[in-house]
Amino acid sequence: MRRYNVTTFGCQMNAHDSERIKGMLEELGLGEAPRLEDADLIVFNTCTIREKAESRLAAHLGLAKALKDADPGRLLAVGGCFAEVQREHLFEQFPQVDFAFGPGSIAELGEWLKAERNGARGSFGSGGERRFAAELPFRRERPFQAWVQVSMGCNSVCSYCIVPTVRGKQISRPAEKVLAEVRALAADGVREITLLGQNVNSYGRDLPAAERVTFAELLRSCDRVDGVERIRFTSPHPKDFRSDLIAAMAECESVCEHAHLPAQSGSSRILKAMRRTYDRERFLSLAAEMRERIPDLALTTDLIVGFPGETGEDFEQTLSLVEQAAFDGAYTFVYSPRYDTEAASLPDQVPEEVKRERIERLIELVQSIAGERNRARIGSTEQVLVEGPSRTDETLLRGRTRRNTTVNFAGTAKAGELAEVRVENATSTTLRGAQVVSSPA
Repeated sequence: MRRYNVTTFGCQMNAHDSERIKGMLEELGLGEAPRLEDADLIVFNTCTIREKAESRLAAHLGLAKALKDADPGRLLAVGGCFAEVQREHLFEQFPQVDFAFGPGSIAELGEWLKAERNGARGSFGSGGERRFAAELPFRRERPFQAWVQVSMGCNSVCSYCIVPTVRGKQISRPAEKVLAEVRALAADGVREITLLGQNVNSYGRDLPAAERVTFAELLRSCDRVDGVERIRFTSPHPKDFRSDLIAAMAECESVCEHAHLPAQSGSSRILKAMRRTYDRERFLSLAAEMRERIPDLALTTDLIVGFPGETGEDFEQTLSLVEQAAFDGAYTFVYSPRYDTEAASLPDQVPEEVKRERIERLIELVQSIAGERNRARIGSTEQVLVEGPSRTDETLLRGRTRRNTTVNFAGTAKAGELAEVRVENATSTTLRGAQVVSSPA
């Protein structure tokens, strides 16, 4: 049996796509190899949203070249957003690559593998009509959790973002197809689903009028599926986070009390330059409304420092936004120019040393506030979906609360079970505790 190895870079959508790539390859008769060195087919599912992901990819491609030099029969395929941006130029930069494909043409990897036996190599997927990866077979990382793709592409025009270029305009899956997948997953024992899209809360607007369903309505329909106990979604856009969605989050029992709401900046001037279509006041008003209407909500965000033209005052406004919104966590990024984006050619690019100083200050503040909010939960009992052993201590278990906080705890629960855990300690990113075992009646 030939064997494959898939390495995933980037976002949750890429994680979902990689599960589909694995499922497709196994349907073709390949088995998974635990290491690159053991694989006959190496697949890199790539990201190009930030420069750091590309740097990591370059190192992996260097290793793959050495492996191919040692075994010329080994195959190397590169998919995802970096491949879509580079297209045929990828083979000029990295001649060791045999095949490349974009995020909308994953199925073409399987078609190429069949043709490869006839010598078809060094080519890019056709780039024809985009197809949902959700329609391919899958191999999930955990049997009790699943990604569910509701849309692909994005209609926003954020000046720093390359996603619309590489993933195209938004296309929503018909609601009946999404619900059919959710019902099938529930019947297969899945307890937690995460609905995925580049901007999930604009879901449905591109569907024909007779099929049009809002994301709030879709969320309510998923909540009615028997067997699914937790529903998450990512990523929403603040401009589309409306009252009907807030109400659905508050009222649907299975929808978790966590929202990832990317702010990107606390400065209205910078937000306008980013083309985010909301200002600081609108974001803070939305965050306050969500906390008021959704009990015990955890609110996380994305923040960029060093956007072109960002002054010291603009950055201070980002710090004060973090304090006012009291985020439970944040992904923080240093701005890096992306190909063919408006922001890459803007004047007043911020010096690297200034970016580094600002990101350090931002991370310190985020961790301080998140740590304070987590410590406030010491003494509480949290429901945790067990994912497996702790990554740092094999004597402990690891799981996540409904608020999406990682918990390491002592206990006897099995992966896939829901455990009650009493919190005994906390850091800015994790809780620690012990399983509460009910006394026998």
